[in-house]
Amino acid sequence: MKTNPDIKTEITFEDFKAEVLNDYRLAVTSRECSLLGRREVLTGKAKFGIFGGGKEIPQIAWAKAFANGDFRSGYYRDQTFMMAIGELTVEQFFAGLYANTDLEQEPMSAGRQMGGHFTTHSLDEHGNWKNLTQQKNSSSDISPTAGQMPRLLGLAQASKIYRNVEGIDTTKFSVDGNEVAWGTIGNASTSEGLFFETINAAGVLQVPMVVSVWDDDYGISVHAKHQTTKENISEILKGFQRTKDEDGYEIFRVKGWNYPELIDVYQRAAQIARNEHVPVLIHVQELTQPQGHSTSGSHERYKDNERLTWEAEYDCNAQMRSWILSNNIATDEELTALERDIKKTVRNGKKTAWTNFLKPILDERSEVVSLLDHLATSSPNGVFINKLKEELSAIDEPLRRDILSIARKALRYVLTEASSEKTRLQNWINGYLNKVQPMYSSHLHSESDQNVLNQSGVEPTYNSESKVVDGRIVLRENFDAIFKKYPEALIFGEDSGYIGDVNQGLEGLQEKHGELRIADTGIREATIVGQGIGMAMRGLRPIAEIQYLDYLMYALQIMSDDLATVQYRTKGRQKAPLIVRTRGHRLEGIWHSGSQMGGILNLIRGINVLVPRNMTKAAGFYNTLMESDEPALIVECLNGYRLKEKLPSNIGEFKTPVGVVETLKEGDDITLVSYGSTLRLVMQAARELQEVGIDAEVIDVQSLLPFDLNHDIVKSIAKTNRVLIIDEDVEGGASAYILNEVLNNQNAFQYLDSQPKTLAAKPHRPAYGTDGDYFSKPSAEDIFEAVYAIMHELSPNNFPALR
Repeated sequence: MKTNPDIKTEITFEDFKAEVLNDYRLAVTSRECSLLGRREVLTGKAKFGIFGGGKEIPQIAWAKAFANGDFRSGYYRDQTFMMAIGELTVEQFFAGLYANTDLEQEPMSAGRQMGGHFTTHSLDEHGNWKNLTQQKNSSSDISPTAGQMPRLLGLAQASKIYRNVEGIDTTKFSVDGNEVAWGTIGNASTSEGLFFETINAAGVLQVPMVVSVWDDDYGISVHAKHQTTKENISEILKGFQRTKDEDGYEIFRVKGWNYPELIDVYQRAAQIARNEHVPVLIHVQELTQPQGHSTSGSHERYKDNERLTWEAEYDCNAQMRSWILSNNIATDEELTALERDIKKTVRNGKKTAWTNFLKPILDERSEVVSLLDHLATSSPNGVFINKLKEELSAIDEPLRRDILSIARKALRYVLTEASSEKTRLQNWINGYLNKVQPMYSSHLHSESDQNVLNQSGVEPTYNSESKVVDGRIVLRENFDAIFKKYPEALIFGEDSGYIGDVNQGLEGLQEKHGELRIADTGIREATIVGQGIGMAMRGLRPIAEIQYLDYLMYALQIMSDDLATVQYRTKGRQKAPLIVRTRGHRLEGIWHSGSQMGGILNLIRGINVLVPRNMTKAAGFYNTLMESDEPALIVECLNGYRLKEKLPSNIGEFKTPVGVVETLKEGDDITLVSYGSTLRLVMQAARELQEVGIDAEVIDVQSLLPFDLNHDIVKSIAKTNRVLIIDEDVEGGASAYILNEVLNNQNAFQYLDSQPKTLAAKPHRPAYGTDGDYFSKPSAEDIFEAVYAIMHELSPNNFPALR
């Protein structure tokens, strides 16, 4: 049913007619899916619906210009486009609406995202890259308004890198950088900062990016007069229009109901972006949204009769129908018959999708009903079990929740019984959970052979010629080795290029490897991360540098909603192995203190969070990650760049293992756990504690996500029977996370003879200056006294109170 992307200069009338009618069939099919989809929500078969009605014709025109290798980064109105490129069938549309967990039937997300969120598969079932140049590609959608824009920038920049950087194996990823990245956004969402940040960055970078703004005059119920200056996004972006002497955008305006004009505009936009690597904005005006924003409301509540009358006349499908009739391409009778046939096709597709969704669940229910029947026969409480069985049998269209809930409740009636029937039910429940839970929980991280946990550690080596250097030199030499070893590797950020980053960890590397690989950016953290996500999705290995950990807050939404969920929301069919590099810890002052770890840990599950204590450990993490296919955040110690470290002889080859702690000092009395810059204070306190007879064991966490996979911390606690967790984050932040891991996941409570304690920073941001740091975050004296208090409680005679 997809549209024909090959626009010929000379075709017969019959070919032309066939093409037009095929496009009209697409438009009507998509609209009928929207209409029936809304009904499925209102009848309760689907939970929520958000559809692309009113945007059909421009999306068909767009699909004609979309070539193999191109990428889409859009939002939840693009169903017609996905149908037009052959990546969404009627059955798949409804499978998404029903949240079918079968990836074959619901290839967009296997039921993990609501309908209207689209993707294509960049990876095979083993997590290996497919040939992206031989297919039409869509990056996986996210719901947050304008959240698709930063990623779009990176998808476009990848073409620039592939066209201009030598030595990269482009076989599966690019043909001479000819690929265009196409973005879509609603006119109201252009009010978001992410839109403006991306538009500006793409203009600076001059990348092949085409943005379509679907303009239907409303953002949910709010009219454009409350959204956009002059009520016109292309009008206020006129300053971005390129000129003969200045780079910028090509900007088009087109009516969203004008079929031939839309085709012409999209062909021209594709040619400019593809050939010249110039970004393009297409403002598609006078569109409608005939079903309102979503199934949660009706547009009649906020549109007056005049607007509703206009929308009925200028609905893009209605206008295309009129155009077909006025140009004698088909008769009214032919179109009516076509429309009738489409309605039948869509109804049948809907029924097939529902049957496919429900059948395995009905089979599972039959299994449980049989098990309950036998259990009731063997139990004195059979009457109650039979009641549960009848309750389950009476549900016409059960969910897996219904089946499992009743099966688990039945066990309560046989708590004290021993029977083969009870054992069979227990085994079924355990097996069912093992089978079903992964349908909803797999692929938070990569499950391919390249996942980060499959990367073995390699110790740094030293010889008689190994020099003692500033820590930044270790990083610089290691980055140099990475850029030599991996032609697809690149790094970019504020001050990363010409001066070699603010701490000189990239000193001289731009001159050696070029401005495209070691690049400066503007002050725009969200799109720095977005560049990385998009380029990583196209086979490059980007390192996005956020100058300080505090500034990560600007990009946290993109990291949380997009990067962290890529593997999960595609069930392992897309990946973005981006490394986000930043620095933090122990700098003085409210805005550069770098300790938002608690929030970060809870918001970016799906990204590895690594906190090396020195630059050798950090370099080892970069080497490990470059051989894996997972995203990560590395937080370098801000006050460690000038501290002396020995330069390894196997630079670029040693690897710090992820998820493994390191014991820095052995001891028998108490286990001290920390990470990053605070470890230096912990080690100082441990030496001072030794002087008063307290032998502390010190453990460097190194990796917060994942955390201590070998459970070495609990092994230490089993020896010392006491633990103190020290962290410069606020109370309840990373220290609470670590404590939860140790107590609940490692079951350390059974070994404790004293209350487990945490020592964290004060609840406010650190005050400026050395004294501000001392009175805001844990000091060596704080650590000493916290440990001493634990030992005093244990033995007041041996450790009399300090104060």
